[in-house]
Amino acid sequence: MEIMISFAQAIIIGITQGITELFPISSLGHSVLLPGILGWNINQNADAFLTFLVATHFATALVLLALYRKDWWRIVKGIFRSLAEREIREDDPDAKLGWLLVVSTIPAGIIGLLLKDSIVGFFLSPKSAAMFLIANGALLYVAERLRRRAKLSNGEEPDGDHRIAKELSWGQAAKVGLMQVIALIPGFSRTGSTLAGSLLSGLSHEDALRYSFLLATPIIGAAAALELPPLIATAGQHTLMVTLAGALSAGIAAYFSATFLAKYFETKTLTPFAIYCAAIGVISLVVFR
Repeated sequence: MEIMISFAQAIIIGITQGITELFPISSLGHSVLLPGILGWNINQNADAFLTFLVATHFATALVLLALYRKDWWRIVKGIFRSLAEREIREDDPDAKLGWLLVVSTIPAGIIGLLLKDSIVGFFLSPKSAAMFLIANGALLYVAERLRRRAKLSNGEEPDGDHRIAKELSWGQAAKVGLMQVIALIPGFSRTGSTLAGSLLSGLSHEDALRYSFLLATPIIGAAAALELPPLIATAGQHTLMVTLAGALSAGIAAYFSATFLAKYFETKTLTPFAIYCAAIGVISLVVFR
C-alpha cells in the first residue's frame, strides 16, 4: 500500500492541516478542496492517504497535549480525586473542568464512532465542502452577533481553567459537545463549532479557545491513536516516509497556530475567519462549477 503523493505535496498538505485544524476554518474541508484547486490527482479514499491524514491529526493532538500538559496534569488529577471522593466539590475547579470536557466529548465521540464514515463519505466532494465552508462562515458570524454579552477574561479567577469551570454549566457543556458534531461534515470546523458554542454559552474568546483546544486533544488524539496502528502495519516504506514528513509539518504548523490564536483571541473576534470561509467557499464553487 503506497501513497501516490510527493514529499513536497505531503509537506504542503501537512502545513495546511496543522493550520486549519486549529483555525476555525475546517481542516477536512481544506483537505478536500486543496488537491482539486492545485490540480493534484490524489485518491483521497485510498488507505495510504487515510494513513497520512490520520498521522497529521495525531501530530496536531500531540502538540496540543504538549502545550497544555500542565493543565492536563491538573485536570486528570482532579478527575481521579473526584472519583475517589465520589463527588465534584465546588472548590475543586480542576475536577469540574475535567468532567465538563467529558460531557462535551460524549456527543461527538458516540456519533463519530457510529456515523463518521457515512457522513464524510456522503459529503466528500469539493462542491459540498465549498458549500459547507460558506455555512461554517455563517455560523461563525452568527455566533459573534448572537453572543449574550461581550466581555474579556476577568481577573477574578487565577487562570483560564478556573474561569471556565466557574462559568460553564453542565447543560452548556453538552451543547458545546453537540455543536462539535457538525464538524464531522467536511467544510464545518471543529474549532469553529466549539468556539461558537462556547461563546454563546458566555465564555470570552480567550477562554472559549482554551476550552476548544482542551476538548480537541482527547477526541483527535484518541481517534487517531485507534486508527493509526493498523494503517501503519499495512503501509509501504515510501508511504511511511511521506507520512512522517507530513506529520512533522502538521505538528510544526499546529504549534505556531496554537500560540498565535491564543494571543489573537485575547482581543480579537471570529469575524475575519467568517469572511475567509465565505470567500474561499464562493471561489471554490466557481472553480468546481
